[in-house]
Amino acid sequence: MNPFAALHHHPGRPLLLPNAWDHASAVALAEQGFTAIGTTSLGVAAAAGLPDGAAATRRETLRLARHLGRGRFLLSVDAESGFSDDPDEVAALAAELSALGAVGINLEDGRPDGTLAPAPLHAAKIAAVKAAAPDLFVNARTDTYWTGFDRPAPETVRRLESYQQAGADGVFVPGLADPAAIEVLLGRLSVPLNILYTPAGPPLARLAALGVARVSLGSLLYRVALTAAVETATAIRAGATGPVAASTPGYSAVQGLYRG
Repeated sequence: MNPFAALHHHPGRPLLLPNAWDHASAVALAEQGFTAIGTTSLGVAAAAGLPDGAAATRRETLRLARHLGRGRFLLSVDAESGFSDDPDEVAALAAELSALGAVGINLEDGRPDGTLAPAPLHAAKIAAVKAAAPDLFVNARTDTYWTGFDRPAPETVRRLESYQQAGADGVFVPGLADPAAIEVLLGRLSVPLNILYTPAGPPLARLAALGVARVSLGSLLYRVALTAAVETATAIRAGATGPVAASTPGYSAVQGLYRG
């Protein structure tokens, strides 16, 4: 079992995966002891002035993986839906990410119009990726809880069973936050379950007790950073004085994150 996959198999100690959007955010997280870091497609897209989930950031995603893939941490890449509906093209992307040093890939079945890709198509992408890059940990995401199903649980199970059979190493259900529903779903899975952390949802300790294997922070850190930047600027404009926060790094500390 490769080191990244092994991090998903510590009962009661889920992998907490923070998601970075650039080199500095990833290295800063690594310096705080995070041995595995994901990317956030929203952060990567928004930083580039592009839409998320619209297959517009393939180049930016590869560029970031090129910077981060040989770092001091294990890198998992959020590749949206693979930036294509052609399984062969998605497999080629996965092989390129693996060659750059990525150890994981996140593939979602949600589409920009709010619908879901056909489950057989998403399963075909997963199978193609595993054939092209067998060592890459495929985290198969379904957006059933974000697409307006009155009863998302049956469709979630149907899709995840298909993705497991296609070779997914783990599955991801953002939007699922009810502990009872998480527990039921865990009983139907044979691969690790990834849950998206939300401030209004169960805390990390509760998710650990349920048996969740991986907890992702998604775009949360990027959104928090964006909020802090705007609030700081508006506070200074309003007359605030003194340091913004004692923990704010100085110029030299941030410059030290550079890797030549």
